[in-house]
Amino acid sequence: MTFKRLLFGRPLKSEEAEAEKMPMWKALPILSSDALSSVAYGTEMILLELATVGAFAFAFSLPVAIAIILLISILIISYRQVIDAYPQGGGAYMVAKENLGMMWGRLAGVSLLIDYTLTVAVSISAGVLAITSAYPSALPYIVPIGLIFTWFMVWMNLRGISEAGNVFAFPTYIFIFCMLTLVGKGLFDWLTGASQATHEITIPTELPASLTWFVLLKAFSSGCSAVTGVEAISNAVPHFRQPAQKNAKRTMVTLGLLLSIIFGGVTIISRAYDIHPDPTGTKTVLSMVAEDAFGRGIFYYIIQFATMTILILAANTAFNGFPILGSLMAQDKNMPRMFANRGDRLAYNYGIITLGILASILLIVFRGRTEALIPLYAIGVFLSFTMAQIGLVLKWRKDKSQGWQRKAIINGIGAVVTFFVVIIFSITKFEEGAWIVVVITPILLWVITKISKHYDNVGKQLKFDLTETIPSTDTIIIIPVAGIHKVVVSTISYAKSLTPNVVAFYVAFSPEDAKKMEARWDEWNPGVRLVVVTSRYRTLIKPLIEFIERIDHHYKHEKKITVLLPEFITHKWWHRLLHNQSGLRIRSILLNRKDVVVSTVPFHLND
Repeated sequence: MTFKRLLFGRPLKSEEAEAEKMPMWKALPILSSDALSSVAYGTEMILLELATVGAFAFAFSLPVAIAIILLISILIISYRQVIDAYPQGGGAYMVAKENLGMMWGRLAGVSLLIDYTLTVAVSISAGVLAITSAYPSALPYIVPIGLIFTWFMVWMNLRGISEAGNVFAFPTYIFIFCMLTLVGKGLFDWLTGASQATHEITIPTELPASLTWFVLLKAFSSGCSAVTGVEAISNAVPHFRQPAQKNAKRTMVTLGLLLSIIFGGVTIISRAYDIHPDPTGTKTVLSMVAEDAFGRGIFYYIIQFATMTILILAANTAFNGFPILGSLMAQDKNMPRMFANRGDRLAYNYGIITLGILASILLIVFRGRTEALIPLYAIGVFLSFTMAQIGLVLKWRKDKSQGWQRKAIINGIGAVVTFFVVIIFSITKFEEGAWIVVVITPILLWVITKISKHYDNVGKQLKFDLTETIPSTDTIIIIPVAGIHKVVVSTISYAKSLTPNVVAFYVAFSPEDAKKMEARWDEWNPGVRLVVVTSRYRTLIKPLIEFIERIDHHYKHEKKITVLLPEFITHKWWHRLLHNQSGLRIRSILLNRKDVVVSTVPFHLND
C-alpha cells in the first residue's frame, strides 16, 4: 500500500473532484498539446507530398497552408458552438448521438477512439524523431525509447489530471515560446533580407502541367494532420474550472490563434530559407528551419528539446480525451462498464491503460516510423468532425434559436469541408495504410453495437418489478469432500446452520477406498448423509455433475441446489502451488451451469 501511494499518490475523495478541474492556464497544455505539436510535422507533410513532382512545387505550400488555416478557423468557430450546445462534454459523440441517432454516435465515438490511439503513436514517434534529428546515434533505439515515453505518460495520467497538468504545463509553454521566437526570427530574416533567407516567396497563380490537382489534394490532406486535436477541448468541458463553458471557449480561441500563427509562420519561413525535406526522414523540416535561423547553437538544441517534449506531451491530449470519451460511451452502454469507473486518483484508469497498450502495439508493429503512421492518421477525427457539423445543423434547424441560420451556415460549410477532407484522405492515402482505418472502423462499430445489445439483453433479464414478492425456495446443500479433517468439519457445521438438507459427496478411486471412507464416516457420524461414488477413470468432476443432475431430477427442480466447497487457504502464496486446485476447477465448471449456487467455506492455515 505504501509503495502504491508512493507511485500514484494518496487516494482522492469524491469531494476533491472539483480541485482536480483545470484553470485555463493548465487546460491549454493538457488539451491543446496535440494540435500545437502538429506544427512540428504539418509543414513537412505538405513539402514531402509536393517533393514527389519537384522542388518547384514547394511554392504551392503557402496556398495549401492558407487553406488549412481557413479550415482551422471554421473548426474553432464550430467547436465553440459545440461547447455552448453540449457543456456536459462529449464533443462529436454527444452531437452525433443526440441529433443523428445512436448508431451515428457510435461511429463518431469509434472514429475518435481510433484517432486518439493514433495520436499517441504518431506524437511519440515524432518526438523520438526530434531526438534522432539532433542525435542520429539514437536511431536504432526508436521503439524502446517510444515505449518508455508512452508508459511514462500512462503513469503520470494515473496520478491524476491535476498532477499531470503541473508537470506538462511548463514544457508546453516553453515550446510555444520557442516557436513564436523561431517564427519571429525567421520573418525578421526574410523581411530584412538576411543571407540565409533570400529565397523569394510567391503565391503561384497558375498550375504547372506536371503538378496535378491530385498531388495538391494529397499535400492538403497530409497537412491536415495539423488540425487534429482541436476537438479535445469540447470533449472535456466538465473538466474546466467554473465558469467551465467560458473558460473552454477562451482556451479554444487561444489554441486557434497559436496554431494558425505558428503553422503559417513555419510554412512561410521554410520557403524563405528554401528548406527541402529530407527523404530519408532522419532530419525534420523544423530542425532544418531552426538550424538556418539560429545555427547549431544552444537555442537550436533548446528548440529540438522543446519539440521533442511537446510531441511526446501531445499524447497527453489523447490520454485525457480517450478515457473521458470511453467513460461517456460506457455510461451509454457502448463500452465495457469498467471504463466509466474512476480510480483512487479520480482518473479513468481502464481507459488510460487501454490507450497505453494499443499505442504500444502500434509503435512496435510500425517500428516507430512517423511516416508509416501518418497515413492512418486524421481520417477518424475528420469523420467525427463531419458528423458533429451535420448534427449541429440539424440541431439549429430543430431548435430555431436566435441566430440559428448563421450557426447552421457555419456548420454546413464545416460539414462540407471536413467531409471533403475525409474523401480526399481516404482516396489519396488508401494504399499507404489508410485502408487499415477504413476496414477497422466498421469492425469496431460492430463490436460496440454487440456490446450495447448485450447490456440491453442483460437489463431485460435482470429487470425486477418492485410490486412482485420474493419467491421462497427450499435448498439442498451438496458438500464435495476429500476426507475427514477440520476444513470438512467447519463446512458441514456451516451448512447445517442453513438447512437440514445437507449431503456429503465423496469420489473414491477404488472399492477399497470407498469402504474405508464409509467406515470412517459411520464412526464419526456427523448427522449428514454420505454418498460415495467409485470413479473407475479417476475423475472428480463428472461424477459430481451426474450426482447434481440426479438430485435436480429427483426433486423436479423444486429445490435450489447449493454446492459448498471446503477450502483451506495457505499462509504463503507459494504454498498454494503445492496443493491440488480441484476446488477451483469444480467452481469454474459449475458456475457455467444454470440453477446451481457455488460457494466456498474458507479455512485459514496459520503458516
